[in-house]
Amino acid sequence: MAQTYKDAGVNIDLAAELVNKIKARVAKTCGPRVVSGVGGFASLYDVDGERLLAAGTDGVGTKLLVAQKLGIHNTIGIDLVAMCINDILCTGAQGLFFMDYLATGTLDVSIAEQIMSGIIEGCTQANVALVGGETAEMPGMYSEGKYDLAGFAVGEVLKKDVLDGSTIKAGDSIVGIASSGIHANGLSLARLLSVDDHDHDGDGHADDAYWHELLRPTKIYTPEMKALQASESRVHGLAHITGGGLLNIARLNHQYDYSVDAFPLFDDVAPIFKELAQRSQLSKHELFKTFNMGVGMCVITPDAKGVRAVLEELGVQSWTIGRVIKGSGNVLLNGERLA
Repeated sequence: MAQTYKDAGVNIDLAAELVNKIKARVAKTCGPRVVSGVGGFASLYDVDGERLLAAGTDGVGTKLLVAQKLGIHNTIGIDLVAMCINDILCTGAQGLFFMDYLATGTLDVSIAEQIMSGIIEGCTQANVALVGGETAEMPGMYSEGKYDLAGFAVGEVLKKDVLDGSTIKAGDSIVGIASSGIHANGLSLARLLSVDDHDHDGDGHADDAYWHELLRPTKIYTPEMKALQASESRVHGLAHITGGGLLNIARLNHQYDYSVDAFPLFDDVAPIFKELAQRSQLSKHELFKTFNMGVGMCVITPDAKGVRAVLEELGVQSWTIGRVIKGSGNVLLNGERLA
């Protein structure tokens, strides 16, 4: 029987419902210097009429439980930085600084140091300063060995360089940039698909390779975005493919549809995605709404050839996966609406 994200206890529609419920009230707190707030990949704040600050916050979801299960804590911090910074990059901004929040029942200094080593590595990859953070001990809130993480990132972009989706037009290409793996979304379902319960050898490691693959750190796209900004290639929009999968592309501009009809095959992306498809028996539509399926960032551009040439120079895999067409904010997968 096919298992879905809802079966794993996650309903992505509820998050959208919450945003819709609070959006109007949140807007009342914003003055004229708030350029964009709830609903985008990151928020934009006008500093001086010329420069904007881009701000974002995120966590790593139940990927934390994978790290805790394996006892490997030195990479989860990379995911934390990546989830925040990749969102900021979608506005055209480059990151400036990062802050973290670590909550636990009882502080284990050794584990905390490993977590922080990952955060420092993530900040190094993103070329941002780690300017501070908070560590909270809350006995009774978290059981032994459990912890939670949140991150907060700020970047900067000139107003003339902002990517807000307004320049997107029909005929633009959609270029997908390869992910390093599952990244930090869909883990609630991916964990449910483990076969650890069928460990016939009794060594407790029936699915060890699978769990390690789930822990592979999220790719940080700072080098790719800097190279594209420095090139002559025109970029009309960037979409970070996280929770909701390909549906994230439609967040850029609801005046168009986004037709994806040339997605890379399983043999061209990380093997984990073929494994997830086989284990879950999900339809293609459900897979592409839950996981990034091998594409972690999408570039909307009228110059797919130029964009891909820049990425190729960096040794980064990319594909032209579709195009922008007339519509009303839908993502179409092989001609069928993804919803």
